[in-house]
Amino acid sequence: MTTAATYSPDRSTTTAPAQPSQRAVPAPIRFRQATADDRDAIEALQLAAYHRQHLLGLEPPPLKADYAEIIGRMEVWLAEERDRLRGVLILDVREGDLLIWSIAAALDAQGQGLGQIMLDAAEVRAHQLGRHIIRLNTGAVQQTLIGWYGRHGYAIETIEIVDERQLIHMIKRPSETKPK
Repeated sequence: MTTAATYSPDRSTTTAPAQPSQRAVPAPIRFRQATADDRDAIEALQLAAYHRQHLLGLEPPPLKADYAEIIGRMEVWLAEERDRLRGVLILDVREGDLLIWSIAAALDAQGQGLGQIMLDAAEVRAHQLGRHIIRLNTGAVQQTLIGWYGRHGYAIETIEIVDERQLIHMIKRPSETKPK
């Protein structure tokens, strides 16, 4: 992934407004690496994206994170459309694998394929880094997300009990999955 990569998906399967004149022309999603100046925008998007978990009484790591530290230690990629922040992809490059530490879409961008674009970007980055394993974690209460990740090639690797909750560790070996 470069700091100005562009990816324009086929959005023909998204739900469009009733009136064609109301539809925005799809714009390419551009990825760029975050800087310290992006911290406030990242925090706001993460807070909004993880708000439902917070309402369930959960405090996922992205809501407790020090984003100044995260930006300095991990790869933080901003998915932008028309220079507007639409998603945040945080990757932890570890020895032997790539961990998707967080994948979050703006509320008005959810359900439009951006999550798939960010998962694809993580696979591209893993390939660039020579990592053949991608991991991510999610809570067991997030059954919808577990199913969504499963449909994108991720499998449950282990289940861990953390603070009386189940943390689902998922894994994907992109070189072993067949292209769609």
